[in-house]
Amino acid sequence: MKALTLKAKNYRNIKEMSINTDPGINLICGDNAQGKTNLIEALWLFTGCKSFRGSRDSELVAFGEERANLEFEFYSEGREQTAEIIIDKKRSGTLNGIKMQSVRELIGVFSAVVFSPVHLSIVKGSPEERRKFIDMAVAQSKPLYAKSLAGYNKVLKQRNVLLKSLYSNPSLADTLDVWDERLAAYGADIVVYRYEYTEHLKKEAVQIYEELSSSKEKFTFEYAPTIRNIILDGDNISEEKADKGKIPFDEKGNPDYGEIKRRLYSNLVKHRKDDISAGTTSVGPHRDDFEIKVNSVSARSFGSQGQQRSCALALKLAEAEVLRKITDTSPVILLDDVMSELDPSRQDYILNRIKDKQVFITCCDLTPALNMCAGKVFEVKNGEVKEYIKK
Repeated sequence: MKALTLKAKNYRNIKEMSINTDPGINLICGDNAQGKTNLIEALWLFTGCKSFRGSRDSELVAFGEERANLEFEFYSEGREQTAEIIIDKKRSGTLNGIKMQSVRELIGVFSAVVFSPVHLSIVKGSPEERRKFIDMAVAQSKPLYAKSLAGYNKVLKQRNVLLKSLYSNPSLADTLDVWDERLAAYGADIVVYRYEYTEHLKKEAVQIYEELSSSKEKFTFEYAPTIRNIILDGDNISEEKADKGKIPFDEKGNPDYGEIKRRLYSNLVKHRKDDISAGTTSVGPHRDDFEIKVNSVSARSFGSQGQQRSCALALKLAEAEVLRKITDTSPVILLDDVMSELDPSRQDYILNRIKDKQVFITCCDLTPALNMCAGKVFEVKNGEVKEYIKK
């Protein structure tokens, strides 16, 4: 997967731009608020996803203009391809000259992994941010996961509506069994997918972090599901505390879907009274978390700014590596403002030791360019992009 050329017109503060990229490292330099992230964002839109900055489509058009145009040439699926995106109130476009019904048709045609300051929330934020990261990553490599997740969220919403209505209509409590069975079935799918993906991700992330830190720090990443081994016996409910947070396996060493489903259902039954009182579902994969540690302590609570940034970066680079192994092609890596708060050795890793991948990196000064062994450098000023020729 390679980006070849990118053209933009009336895109945010970029009036007009045309660049030919390097197949390796592409460094994008400039002061703050000059348009560096806009260039990264324009590339990201060709994945078929929305802006990673959370912007509405109408906000992507330059002030005073009616629409923005993006043109892209890239190498994918063994051949050169072209795509165009037109943005006014919404996005539309073409792929190889053929009009797309939706720009989401680009998903899987051009693949990229993006890191920006907002992704520090993977480490510093709530469990919801970590679940969101894992869910998006799994969905890229396992399309069926998105279907299971959508099914789970739909049933979860319906169960919560039912819980709220039980105060006024207690007779509806008998229908909870149906919803709990369906929620446990979808939930077991999610737990299995998350576990299997996390095992692949952490293997790559541990190695990347070791290289980032020059083997001076130890990184760990673990899935922390909320299921408990609860035993239902008539009206008696007991909990095996020694089994907290663990996933049951079958005789072949694989996650035991049937047992996971049973435990999720038992969890829902045990917490029904509390859920009815609260009007919401308190247990299940929507409460899962992922533990990130450096040198055996929580990176969220005790990690330095540099360590937290390194953790998030290692996870995003690991995401790209897992995707490469699953799809047999390397996604393009987009790194926005990644250099700040990293020491020189970690910057050197990013500039010179990310191999066999195309990388786009934004930074505020040209100093890192002097340390690059190869690649191209682009200067951005007031939305104008020019290639910088190293002397």
